[in-house]
Amino acid sequence: MDLQPRSRALAGLLALLVLAVAAVGSALGVRPPAPLPAGAPAEQFSAARAQAHLERIAAEPRPAGSPAAAEVRAYLESVLTGLGLESASQEAVGSTGSDREYFAAAPVHNVVAVLPGTGPTGRVFLVAHHDTQPLTPGAADDGAAVAALLETARALTQGPRPRNDVVFVLTDAEETFLLGAEAFVGRHPLAADGGVLLNLEARGNAGPVITHSTTPGGAPLVALLGAVAPHPVATSFAGEFRQRMAHTTDFGIFAHDDRFTGWDSANIDGSAAYHRPEDRPGALDPRTLQHHGSNALALARALGDADVPALTDRTGADATHFPVLGRLVQYSAALTWPLAALAAAIAAAAAVVTLRRGAATWPRAVAGLGAAAVPLVAAPLLAHGLWLLLVALRPGYAQMLDPWRPGWFRAAALALVAAVVLAWYALVRRRIGPGGLRLGVLGSLTITGLVLAAVAPGAAYLAVLPAVGAGLAVLAGVTAGTAAVASVVGAAVAVLVLVPAVVLVLPALGLAGVWSTALLAVLLALALVPVLEAVRPDTPRPATPHPVRPDDGPPGGGPSVREAVPALVATGLAVTCVVTGLAVDRFDPAHPAPAHLAYALDADTGRARWVSADRRPGDWAASYVTAREDLARSFPVLGGDLAAGPARAAALPAPRLRVESDRTEGGERTVLLRIEPRRTVHSVHVSVPDGTVLGAELMGREAETRGERGRFEAWFFAPPPEGVTLRLVLAGGGPASVRVLDVSHGLDGMPGFRPRPPGVGTDGDLTADAVVVGRTVVLD
Repeated sequence: MDLQPRSRALAGLLALLVLAVAAVGSALGVRPPAPLPAGAPAEQFSAARAQAHLERIAAEPRPAGSPAAAEVRAYLESVLTGLGLESASQEAVGSTGSDREYFAAAPVHNVVAVLPGTGPTGRVFLVAHHDTQPLTPGAADDGAAVAALLETARALTQGPRPRNDVVFVLTDAEETFLLGAEAFVGRHPLAADGGVLLNLEARGNAGPVITHSTTPGGAPLVALLGAVAPHPVATSFAGEFRQRMAHTTDFGIFAHDDRFTGWDSANIDGSAAYHRPEDRPGALDPRTLQHHGSNALALARALGDADVPALTDRTGADATHFPVLGRLVQYSAALTWPLAALAAAIAAAAAVVTLRRGAATWPRAVAGLGAAAVPLVAAPLLAHGLWLLLVALRPGYAQMLDPWRPGWFRAAALALVAAVVLAWYALVRRRIGPGGLRLGVLGSLTITGLVLAAVAPGAAYLAVLPAVGAGLAVLAGVTAGTAAVASVVGAAVAVLVLVPAVVLVLPALGLAGVWSTALLAVLLALALVPVLEAVRPDTPRPATPHPVRPDDGPPGGGPSVREAVPALVATGLAVTCVVTGLAVDRFDPAHPAPAHLAYALDADTGRARWVSADRRPGDWAASYVTAREDLARSFPVLGGDLAAGPARAAALPAPRLRVESDRTEGGERTVLLRIEPRRTVHSVHVSVPDGTVLGAELMGREAETRGERGRFEAWFFAPPPEGVTLRLVLAGGGPASVRVLDVSHGLDGMPGFRPRPPGVGTDGDLTADAVVVGRTVVLD
């Protein structure tokens, strides 16, 4: 159905309204649910009831080995035992594998509780970690997940017992290289036969809980999640991002073992509080807590009555999946390339039909394809430029993934993308014409889909499905004369697919990675271009089947003033949002600018330094550091090229290193050492700067002999009062030097330390506010 020019304005408004409704529905479909009150039915999950647990769990920092951690473990065990579960603490030494920069180990205390099944076919594992980084109460990371599992356990006891054993695993030392999970998977008898797990995590204190990863062969798991979870927010493209990120969770330990299958989930918004003192119970969004628990309870009930062996088969298919209007859509990952090929075939057919009917010419079609690449490059670059501008205006942002209140800046980034696309559209439309523009947009979507199918198959749907919709719309518009309706339907596919992706990626990668969100937003905006063309009053409509204009568009030339208005409005909106964001998001005591500072004392020389890992130290940190210094050899826990400055030496005792045995045989020297901190510390670190280490054993765990820096390094957390034993097998019988460090946290009392001013806070790094004392011992 073709529209007369006078009707196209009304049709355009109607089309935009339909797409706007679809966009709002898509965005609302991935928001967390409303929290249920404490008076909710007993069989339901209540965020308010879980919050009461959280207040107890996250009252103070609870790093592994601390008295606060022991108090929380006792509380967890008492709650789980009070619910009738079989609860016990696993005590072991956890250690890292060979994929780390250095070997790490710690004594761990995992809380493990079992709700026995009536006729088990296997085990279901619900996993969260109860420890924190040294300076944060960890309400979101991972106190919310622990509290959610306590409330889930209570709800499970309110009805019939499940068929399968449900095992609650609250791990220790996750924040120190996943050591608790390693100990459980490697040495706990309940892990021996494997099973299905759900891991709950957080990288912020707000936002929906995203099921971002599954184990290989996860199609049945995705289907189960979509069928039983009341609020399923999961996407296969998140798994592609996850594989490329250094950040990992306990799930990685379980997933590395073929005995286990399952999901990894986390909320990722509100990252400004991540690992910082501001991650307190009152700052957690209760909707996020409800989302954690509602899905965990539903999955626990479903898994509790499922055939576990059928879900632990890793040889099956993977699934491409994504949220649409609050539900989960999935298809076999094996269809990735067939769908990409189908999109290419439809695009080719649309191009042939469009060209044959005279709605476009080859030169303009090629020009359209080249022109469509411009916003795909320009918008991400300008979005990243926006972040650089914000950092220049407010240097404290340089140490952050996202500001404390990023909403206005996120809106500015999206408005900037809109401005780029609208300006591009106004500039190229008259030169290329509507037919060439449609084909260019279609070609760009198709090529992007093919590229994603090759490099990130789980993300290919983001471009392939919009390309299919756009291609069918072009065909319908050219052959049946229904350009307006077909364009809206095709664009609706892009809206339903891409709007949730944009909403989820914005907090996932933050404004520091806003270029990636801009890329997705450009794909969405390009998919909307045919709608603009179909409803414009001045767009020529070729009669079917004969062409009207071989040159396929209005005369060339620059945009009119009227055509430039939308881009100018979007630009003004972006500027307004930036100005408003700077006014709203100011650093204050409740929302401080992070500043990293540590104190390092070399006991051999008596020299002390202030050290900052900040890329651009702010005024407070800069008052301590004066130059760059490479500390990788003398203080490897702090890193390499760092900002450093002189400090007064404190009267701190260096760790003691005692040789308990020393023998040389067959050209190999075996030394048994005991490292004894002489103050209360969080960890000890030992390295052999020179010489060849043939073998090592730290507290009974075999250690990797050479890390990424080309030398032996080992980091032991929560050392016991009697010290840490280390056995080294060295090549040759000559002397060797051993560098020993101990690490505590808290700079108060260090000579020359001045407390942070209001509006300046600590950083979330493991070495933030660290006091490091080191010495070198030569083994003659």
